[in-house]
Amino acid sequence: MITIRRQLLGLGFVAASSILAIHAAQAMSGPSAVQIDGGPLGSLQISGGVDGYGYYQSGTGHADFAGTNVIGDNTSNFGTSTNSNGANIGSALMEVQKTTGQLQFTIEVGSNGGTQSLGTSVSGQTSISLLQTGPLYLGYVTLAPTAAPGLTISAGVLTSLEGYESGVDWNNANQLTTALFYVENANARGVEAAYSTGPFTGTLEFGDGYDNGVFNYLQGLFSYTINATNTANVYFSANLGTTGPFTASYAGDSPIYANSNMIGAYYSYTMGNLNLVPEVQYQYTKARSILGVSKPTSNFGAALFADYSFGTSPYSIGAWGEYFDSHAGAATASANGANNSFTWFVGPNAEAVGVSVSPTWQYKDLFSRVDAGYLYLLNNKAYGSTYGYGNSGGGRGDFTGELEAGVLF
Repeated sequence: MITIRRQLLGLGFVAASSILAIHAAQAMSGPSAVQIDGGPLGSLQISGGVDGYGYYQSGTGHADFAGTNVIGDNTSNFGTSTNSNGANIGSALMEVQKTTGQLQFTIEVGSNGGTQSLGTSVSGQTSISLLQTGPLYLGYVTLAPTAAPGLTISAGVLTSLEGYESGVDWNNANQLTTALFYVENANARGVEAAYSTGPFTGTLEFGDGYDNGVFNYLQGLFSYTINATNTANVYFSANLGTTGPFTASYAGDSPIYANSNMIGAYYSYTMGNLNLVPEVQYQYTKARSILGVSKPTSNFGAALFADYSFGTSPYSIGAWGEYFDSHAGAATASANGANNSFTWFVGPNAEAVGVSVSPTWQYKDLFSRVDAGYLYLLNNKAYGSTYGYGNSGGGRGDFTGELEAGVLF
């Protein structure tokens, strides 16, 4: 199937079912649903997985020598310790779906934490507190009226429509994710309408942006299947009001995420065992004194994803390259208690390139892969200060290596 791996994407996601109908190369095959008899509920599909990983990261520093850096120090003398190596449980998720009839549902529960954005600190052990919805990662009911073929209406905890990468690591060809993924929504509580006709599918979703409980965020995804090997996708999101600077959210206390507008696109092309997906994304938050954002701030990202499967063997490889360029909006003291600047990713006004390569072995329900990634800051200066990695707190490069293994069902 085409490699659309939206955050927390459940297999058989009703609103995108027509998009997923085309076969394409994949470096990593996600869980295959098990059919069971749900009695009065009818036929149900169960899927899930669990994985763990060991890691090494070069960018941590020594607080004893130079103070903190953007991903933390590997001593605890001056604050929170960030280990340069270790091992964690990644994700442990289970999904139950009913995908037939006029009334359908999807429930995905468990603990998540397997994905790591290249250039940021390894997040640590898996946690059910990553989102405001706790262990409930997806949970929605769907109405598929027979009187309106192609139309579905869903309500509950929904997957985000932004971007190409997924928040569940085994849905991606690489465990390491891009800066484009980092600034996107994870999930939303709200309502959604999807309509599919022929090669076109359109989905609109209204809910609480960045999982913050404020219902003023609109998202859209429009997909067009050109032929068996080419599919174009355009997405957008917009804040229709104002979300306060201290609203609890997945994005922390920074208001620039939940008050942003985003537009992006990705294109899937398949040639034999190779699948290529270029993606571009632009995010913008205008100046708002009530939020403490004294000037406009924006973030641009571009990436190219490549998945290659070595015939019928259990071996494959996933890789991506990225570029991003952010422009910070100065923050006033009244907004966050300090005269500094809001950061989209890594640091204010950060500009960087990155690459990730992930050879993968997968045999039926078992998989193992190595992921090696390197991020290089083209710019690490803002407002007269320098930030970065390593003991100096100003290093431009960060290497992350991970060895992952898991089981899917």
